[in-house]
Parts: sequence; structure tokens; C-alpha cells
Amino acid sequence: MKLVSGLIYAILKQNLLKWTISNKNMENKSVGYIIIAISILMIVIVIMFKSALTSFVDSSCTLAHGEGSCPMYDTITKQTYLALGIVGILLVVGIALMFSKPQTKTIVKTIEKKRKEINHDLSTLKPEEKKVFKMIQENKTIFQADLIEKTALGKAKITRILDRLEGQNFIERKRRGMTNVVVLKE
Repeated sequence: MKLVSGLIYAILKQNLLKWTISNKNMENKSVGYIIIAISILMIVIVIMFKSALTSFVDSSCTLAHGEGSCPMYDTITKQTYLALGIVGILLVVGIALMFSKPQTKTIVKTIEKKRKEINHDLSTLKPEEKKVFKMIQENKTIFQADLIEKTALGKAKITRILDRLEGQNFIERKRRGMTNVVVLKE
């Protein structure tokens, strides 16, 4: 029996290692196979345990109660049925997992993934426009007032630069209260 359980353990370990390497995300079928293999191993262990207990009771209980009338046999039987019942439930779960439909992978697209990197042609821009565009590109969104403050350019000059960038479809301005939010178009 030890040879059988050792063999099952070695096969289980080898297959489990293969399954986890090949399937980074284990599917229901693989988990079902693993649960069934563990259940079979548990059945072997329960049977071995029952035979060991029976031989122990045979040697110790027959002296006190005589042959075949030991009350410990009933306890061994009940424990064996309970253990096999639990293993049976595990087998049913394993089989159910094996035949269940594979989970569909839901694709969640975040805003960052949706954004495509657009290479803007900055060759037509003046140095001041490039400076403003780079600042917008770094922040993705920025208040127009913050641009005025960070670039040290005048309000009218920033407005003209943003008009030109918006005309070339590099940015978009959105009105927010008393100021504009400048958004990089992607």
C-alpha cells in the first residue's frame, strides 16, 4: 500500500507541476483533475488507515472481548464511511469542475489602455509652442492659468499658442468655471 500511495503522490506532484507551469491561470478542468487525484489519494489513505486500525483492534480487543464482538469495529466502520463520504463529495466537486464551462475572460479596458500614442509632428511649431505643448503632454490635462504661471508667458500669448495648437488638433480646451482646462488630444 505504501508503494501505491507513493506512486500516486509522485504522479500527482509531477502533473501538478506541469499544470501550473503550462497554465498560469488554471482552468476549471485542471482544478477538477487535481481534486479527483487528491480524492483518489485520500481513498487509498482511508483504506490503509482502516486496515491498520482493524489489525490493531484485532490484536488488542480480542483479548478483552473475544473474537468478533468488539465494539470498536462499529466505530471503525462509521469513521470509514464518514471519510469515504467526504471524499465522495470531493470527487463530485472535481467531476463537476471538469465538465463545467470554461470561464470567459472579460476584457477590461481602462482609459490608459484605450489611449493610443500619437506621434505629433512638432516641426511646424515655434519654440514657445513646443514648450507649451511639451508641458501639456507631460500633464495630459492642465489649467490654462497654470500654463501661464509655469511658462511665464502672458495671457494673450498663451491664448494664441493654444489657439494654434487646437487648430492643428493637438489639444482641446474645455471651459471650467472662470478658466479653461487644456487636454491633450490622443
